[in-house]
This record gives sequence, C-alpha cells and structure tokens, in this order.
Amino acid sequence: MRARPADIMAFSIDPPLRGINLGNALEAPVEGAWGVTLQEEYFALIREAGFTAVRIPIRWSAHALPQAPYTINPAFFDRVDWAAKHALGQGLVTILNIHHYDELVNDPPAEYERFLALWRQIAEHYRGYSANLWFEILNEPHDRLGGALWNRYAREALAVIRETNPTRPVVIGPGDWNGIGALRALELPPEDRRIVVTFHYYAPFEFTHQGAEWVAGSQKWLGTAWQGTEAQQAAVRRDLDRAAEWAREQGRPLLMGEFGAYSKADMDSRARWTAFVAREAEARGISWAYWEFCAGFGAYDPARGTWREPLLKALIPAP
Repeated sequence: MRARPADIMAFSIDPPLRGINLGNALEAPVEGAWGVTLQEEYFALIREAGFTAVRIPIRWSAHALPQAPYTINPAFFDRVDWAAKHALGQGLVTILNIHHYDELVNDPPAEYERFLALWRQIAEHYRGYSANLWFEILNEPHDRLGGALWNRYAREALAVIRETNPTRPVVIGPGDWNGIGALRALELPPEDRRIVVTFHYYAPFEFTHQGAEWVAGSQKWLGTAWQGTEAQQAAVRRDLDRAAEWAREQGRPLLMGEFGAYSKADMDSRARWTAFVAREAEARGISWAYWEFCAGFGAYDPARGTWREPLLKALIPAP
C-alpha cells in the first residue's frame, strides 16, 4: 500500500491518551469468572487518578448465537452499555473491542459471517453514542488470521461499521498478536482517516511474563529484573522508533493498547519498566493503555481498595 504523508492526517490525538484496560472482566467467559466484576466506583477512581481513557475488552462471541442471525444477548448489551455510560460519564475516551474471539482465530472462514454480524449489531447499537466511544475491531489477531487474510477481514469489518458510524474512531492493529514487527504488513483504506493503529508491547517477554501461569516455561524466568541499563533502554527505544517511523510514513495516530509486567516480577522492576515505556511512548506522540486495572498486572489493589502507588506513579507521574 502506498504511504500517505503525515501532513494529510485528518485525525490526531494530542496530547496522547493515558489509558488503562478494564481487563479480566467482560472478556472472561462470564464476568467474574476470572476474579473481576466491574464496579461503578472504578470509573471515577480511574479519572481521579489522572487517566484519560479506558479500554474495555469484551468477549462478545460468548454472548451471541452461534448460528444466523448471530443475535447478541440483550442482557449482555445492557451490561456493556452500563460500563460504557459510566466511563463516558467520567469524561474518559472509551474503547470497546472484540476480545478472545478464539473461534475466529482458529477457523476464520467458518466465523466470517458471524464476525461481521457481531460488528453490524455493535455498530448499530452504539451509533448515537458520543464520539469519545471508539471501536476496536479485534484484539491480537494471530495464527490463521494474519497477513492478507487479516487485512481483508479488518477492511470488511470497517466497512460494516462505516455503514452506521461514518466518523467514529476505529482502532485496528496488525497480525502476530498486534506485534510491532507486523505493522509493515498492515494495509488500511487510505481514504479513511479516522483510524487509530494499535500495537501491544511486552518486551522483554521473559521479564514481563515471568511466572505467568498461561505461558509455558515461564517459571524458569522468575527473578528476571529490569534495571533500566543503557542496553535495556536502547532496546525499548528501537522498538518504539520502529512503530513511530511507520506511523509517520502512513500518517496514522498510534495507540499502545496493552503493555505491562506481571505481578510475579519484583515491584521495583515493574515500576521502572512501566515508567520508561510510558514516557518513551509519550515522547513519540503514542497514546497508551496499561494492562491492566485490578488483576494479575493490576495497578489497583481491589482487596485493599487502594492504588499500587509505585505503578500508579510510573503511569501518572506527579506534575
């Protein structure tokens, strides 16, 4: 795809968003199954702490008919409405995505019509909402859904959204789990300038995912520290420079939609890495959303009802 110069960008994010993911709640098979149930007070806490956005991961596929017309359960729509309205009511940019659509990744052709039907319903349902409500087409496409096939699916889902939401910001990321290295393979409609491009950042993985129960072999990484050495900092800068260079060529705003270090890492290293990545992203005009609010990576401790101060200060430093 031919690059569009940055000076024709019709949509920008200035200053960059500082967001947090409300993870492990609505993208669980059933809300609460992974230990998180969204509470009304969370939205005010997030705004008062200084965040400007929330990303709400949602497993729509667990709440929709498996056969045509693929109807989304009205009660689940009500629950997502509740979350979106509370977030928007706090003045937060609110990103609703499709998350953990495992059936689509495992067998894209079999789920193609259902994927588009889900977006047709979501887009119609929220067409009258504030422009601060954004859609994200799919979290971390990978495996069978990558390359040219993902470009096609993303383009066709975007066209469905544009039928009812012609100007709403839409977030789209590359394949390979939204990896920076896959950005060059992402193809977007050049005429649509209301697209925000997302990527996820968890490097070095052996540090950020040490001891993660869902990652094979991660127990042997326990004790990995991130000291912020010159070499470690240079690696982060190189990665973010690659993303920023691509965005400048394409004239697209960037969102680092997930980044974080799991709780099995030591807190000093987690805070040090988080602060460095966030500030380096901001220096390049990249918005970000920390993974996540109150579970295994959480910046907030729901049992104590308090922020984990080292992480909060790393994300939102004092003026």
